[in-house]
Amino acid sequence: MYVHRQELQHRSTPDKPDAIYARKLQEVLGGQYGEITVALQYQFQAWNMHIPGKYRDLVFGIGAEEMGHVEMLAVMIAQLLEKSPLGLTEDAVQNDPTVAAIIGGTDVQQGIVAGAGARPVDSNGNPWMGSFITSSGNLLADFQANANAEMQGRVQVARLYHMTDDHGVRDLLSFLLARDTMHQNQWLAAAAELQAEGVESLPVPSNFPLENEQRDVAYQYINFSDGAAASEGSWASGPTPDGLGEFSYLDAPEAGVPMPGPTVPDPRFYGTTALPNEAEQAAGSKKDKQDTKESAKRSTAKKAKPKKR
Repeated sequence: MYVHRQELQHRSTPDKPDAIYARKLQEVLGGQYGEITVALQYQFQAWNMHIPGKYRDLVFGIGAEEMGHVEMLAVMIAQLLEKSPLGLTEDAVQNDPTVAAIIGGTDVQQGIVAGAGARPVDSNGNPWMGSFITSSGNLLADFQANANAEMQGRVQVARLYHMTDDHGVRDLLSFLLARDTMHQNQWLAAAAELQAEGVESLPVPSNFPLENEQRDVAYQYINFSDGAAASEGSWASGPTPDGLGEFSYLDAPEAGVPMPGPTVPDPRFYGTTALPNEAEQAAGSKKDKQDTKESAKRSTAKKAKPKKR
């Protein structure tokens, strides 16, 4: 059950209107790592979780908070647009507000489509997509993805902080930065606790039989670049984070295997092949006849099958 309380978690009031900044702020609302993404990502992870208890409660709780962050940003964007002029003040463009808006860097559709309001889009007006969401059912994989989402989102909010001198906007961003700090640490702590309790471990998925993978290359760093400095990293020698092996370094890939020849699809896909067109047409006609015969056989067999009483 969702119940909406008409309160905000933190103040969300700008000092002055700013349509250009309202467009910039759309990125952390409806972008790939925006609040809409993390709010729904955490909700879907909780809905799809296979175990009860603290991890499920954690994900539900943060997801609900993130929905509140969606609301705060939407309210802030609407207020930034509330008293913004339709165009710039220069006489050269003021006669055409749409041109003025484009030149000024504002989002035209915030006015035309949303009536001076926020939209579920990024700063370029690209619609938010459900494909941004990560919800695999594997908690260690998901919690690591959540930490990454919070890190990417915090980077963007930090950049936006320096793109305005509005004290009201900065106050909200300062709060969001602090909550992103907490959420990064929460997800990393939860991932570590999963491993400490033996619920999950590296490599993900940890319950896949290791004998089914080619273990001789499982911990081998293969240098596919002409830079040699990667050999100096801890990923090129020493124990692996999963505790199951030792890293090794190969300065260049070994010789490969021959490339398979070009594929020859069904002629009815009409791809260009080495066969003459006449041969392709004949082969297609032959396959059509074969399909017709097989379909007739299946239909006859289905009719002949005795009905259950």
